[in-house]
Amino acid sequence: MRGAALNLPAREAARFLNERMPAGLFGGVGVAENRVAWRLSPEPFRLSPATLAAIELLGTDLLAFYRALASFYQRSARGTAPAFIADYLDRGKPDWVVRLGRQNRFKTDIPGVMRPDLILTESGFSASELDSVPGGMGFVGAMAEAYDALGYETIGDLDGMPASLAAMLAAAVGAKKTPTAAIVVSQESNNYRAELSWLSDAIRARELAESFVCRPEDIVFTEEALFLRLPGGEERKIDVLYRNFELFDLLNVAKSDLIVYAASHRRVKITPPLKAHLEEKMCYALFQHPLLAKLWKNEVGGEVYGRLMTLFPRTWVLDPRTLPPQAAIHDLFAAGEPVNDWMQLVPLGKSERDYVVKPSGFSELAWGSRGVKVANDLPREEWEKVLRDGLASFNKTPYILQRFHKGKRVKVPYYDTKSDGIAILDGRVRLCPYYFVIGDDVKLGGILATIAPADKRLIHGMADAIMGPCAVREDGY
Repeated sequence: MRGAALNLPAREAARFLNERMPAGLFGGVGVAENRVAWRLSPEPFRLSPATLAAIELLGTDLLAFYRALASFYQRSARGTAPAFIADYLDRGKPDWVVRLGRQNRFKTDIPGVMRPDLILTESGFSASELDSVPGGMGFVGAMAEAYDALGYETIGDLDGMPASLAAMLAAAVGAKKTPTAAIVVSQESNNYRAELSWLSDAIRARELAESFVCRPEDIVFTEEALFLRLPGGEERKIDVLYRNFELFDLLNVAKSDLIVYAASHRRVKITPPLKAHLEEKMCYALFQHPLLAKLWKNEVGGEVYGRLMTLFPRTWVLDPRTLPPQAAIHDLFAAGEPVNDWMQLVPLGKSERDYVVKPSGFSELAWGSRGVKVANDLPREEWEKVLRDGLASFNKTPYILQRFHKGKRVKVPYYDTKSDGIAILDGRVRLCPYYFVIGDDVKLGGILATIAPADKRLIHGMADAIMGPCAVREDGY
């Protein structure tokens, strides 16, 4: 606590937070009956100093991972690294997307924001996914501001999200101190407009950048530059464009061809880069591939390699190609036997199926929890169908099989709107730290905790979940 600005009892603190949060700030959850439609805890989620230290270190590990991945892909495309790297990462993508990602001017570009989904487990945490076009940045910033008024110092503090995003945008265009940044939110990503508008306003209020949220239709193209048309008619030259839309949606985004042209001809800097191969979940499988271990260790270093091998859940690409009789899928077993054919997994009982199946990327099913199937929730016939469908989709939308790690049980207080009192949620936690790449440095801007009821198989933003920022305490998890 930082002197408890309001020093309210738990119920009144939760009421205060409920009234203070801007309506509709968290896209996809919304607002019900003029109340925040997720559960609010009267205090931030508690993390121990050791957990925070591990999360802070993870930022530099992920920076090394993304840089190595970008390098391996380019080398694979040129024939100086194993060809299967690019073959896998390009699978199912149209030629124009592949060509875009291979442009030399983008070859070293990596996402400016990195957000892993960390499932808190009994032994630490497991990074179920990585997201480079994440939602939640403005949500975490606004929640940090609300909890600050109650006297809590959250991780990243008041300026963590706006200052970190502004610094990343400035670093993306070099030495320019206060760049003009356009945060472009397409109609397909409209759920994130409110929180990004809050964040953009916070950046401008702090005079960190001239930051504006806009629609693609507000972009004005010239041969020399991109300009942003503001509501009053004024036009501003855009230095850096933050892309809040998915690449699989690119052809549906107004003026996307002009945005791509400007980025390709160095008229504007765009982040995250137009590189769909960096947004594939199968990257975990490539990191764990035994034939690539030496490459990864040489590129990221042995210590980083060891930590990421522990962090990333075991992952396999559902590749339908037949293996020769003497071969087996690395580190995958069914009933104690090495797997040579995916159908060996079908007879496994539910207790033996600690897996999830999900699309790897470049698909409308590859974000949120869409397309995710938890194997031990399925009857045998449906489990077989999920495997067969995933294999059949290999050339269009590759799927992955991933080891499922159950989250640790936690008890967290929340405001129960029905009883108008404080209740305790028995749940499991997903931690989403937001890392911002600033040159060769990584800054942790804040951490979003999502605590879903323990009987929910997948942890994501929902009405029954507690969502809020994190704080560090000696008695934390």
